Amino acid sequence: MKRAFHGLVGAMICAALTACVVGPNYIAPKAPTGAKAPLVSFSASAETTAPTPQAWWQLYRDPVLDRLLDEAFAANYQLKAAEANLGAARAILEAARVARFPATQVSAGGTYGRDPTTDLILELTGRRPITYWLYDDLLDTSYEIDLFGHVRRSIEAARANAGAVAAARDALKVTVAAETTRAYAQVCALGEQIGVAEHDLEVVSEEEHITLARHDAGATSDLDVVRAQALVAQVQATLPPLRGERRAALFELTALLGRTPSAAPDAVQSCVVTPHLSSRVPIGDGTLLLRRRPDVREAERQLAAATAQIGVATADLFPRISLTGFYGGASDQIGQLGTNNGLAWGAGPGISWAFPNLGGPLAQIHRAKSAAAAALAHFDAVVLQALKETEQALSRYRAELDHHQELLVLRASSRRAVELARSQYAAGAVSDLDVLTSEQTLLAADAMVAASDSDLVEDQISLFKALGGGWAVTSP
Repeated sequence: MKRAFHGLVGAMICAALTACVVGPNYIAPKAPTGAKAPLVSFSASAETTAPTPQAWWQLYRDPVLDRLLDEAFAANYQLKAAEANLGAARAILEAARVARFPATQVSAGGTYGRDPTTDLILELTGRRPITYWLYDDLLDTSYEIDLFGHVRRSIEAARANAGAVAAARDALKVTVAAETTRAYAQVCALGEQIGVAEHDLEVVSEEEHITLARHDAGATSDLDVVRAQALVAQVQATLPPLRGERRAALFELTALLGRTPSAAPDAVQSCVVTPHLSSRVPIGDGTLLLRRRPDVREAERQLAAATAQIGVATADLFPRISLTGFYGGASDQIGQLGTNNGLAWGAGPGISWAFPNLGGPLAQIHRAKSAAAAALAHFDAVVLQALKETEQALSRYRAELDHHQELLVLRASSRRAVELARSQYAAGAVSDLDVLTSEQTLLAADAMVAASDSDLVEDQISLFKALGGGWAVTSP
């Protein structure tokens, strides 16, 4: 008997050393054809193929913006929640790893009372039942021999899931970086537009005063005065919406910083110049894009976890073998717990198997394979989405660059037209209406250039977000 027991233990050890791991081994999926090629919408005049820096907002060379990003990464509540979720995922991974080692449990206690079995024996031997203290202390241990990889596949799944949660956290960092920069840029751009409108208001107000003076001297008509006053009212009407939008952008930025509206950052409110890049946008290529985008990495890790779950489900088709044992004592006297009189111990193998009813494990395998197929399709969709978003952002940015250049030409021409109209009006060659019309064209051009400055930085931020920059920054 003893020799058979030793043989069984030896066979189990041998099986454990040569154990197979059931289920498919994970192989990273290939990107769709053409995904790693140069980006289609690349323009050498606006972008470079240099890798996008993770702290891309530093390309604006704005110390205020840099400080805001540091604060946002440290204080944003959504990021704090994402960090907590990552901690939970890592704890699950540690719990899965623990299954590689023996499980132990120590128990000790004392009970005062009567035991039915003992009472029965005493009665059968003609003695009266007694009440007594029963003390026990036991060390229980068990170890699952991972013959078919149930534990190892569970660890693989937990590790991949933790990687997916980390990637989701990184994706949120990308969003926080982009939205914080966007809110700051909006505050500055709207400040610039307000400045342009206020300057225009000064110009048309001065023209109104001149027209009124000429009217009092009998040199102009009532119609000329009304036109000048209408132009002043037109410019004044543009200011309240701009100021309201600027305060809304400021409150958006304040929330991203984890502050209440009453604690809006003072340093931002003085910004009246739209941030501008000091160089062309570095975008890299398709390969760098797929490596950098956290949502692509998240989808890939989800696929790895789903693949490992197939192995976990497949292992349930086979028996699970464990070695169990206990050592301790039980006695009505504490002093005898460690002696032969109170000593208790045991060891042996155990097996559990769902055979022959394997319908449940087979259904779980089918479910796991379906989940893996869905994860693969999701990965392909995320890759295509990443490429699409980047190409769209590049196209919009390039179009706005061309638009902005044309508006600069328009503004220069309009300014020259106003100068000519005023000089010719002074010489009596043109009417007040000609001067007024040219001034209206210039005011519109000024407003369009300021709006285009805002659209340009918006498109830049959208491009950087599509490129996936920002997640490598370490939160304080």
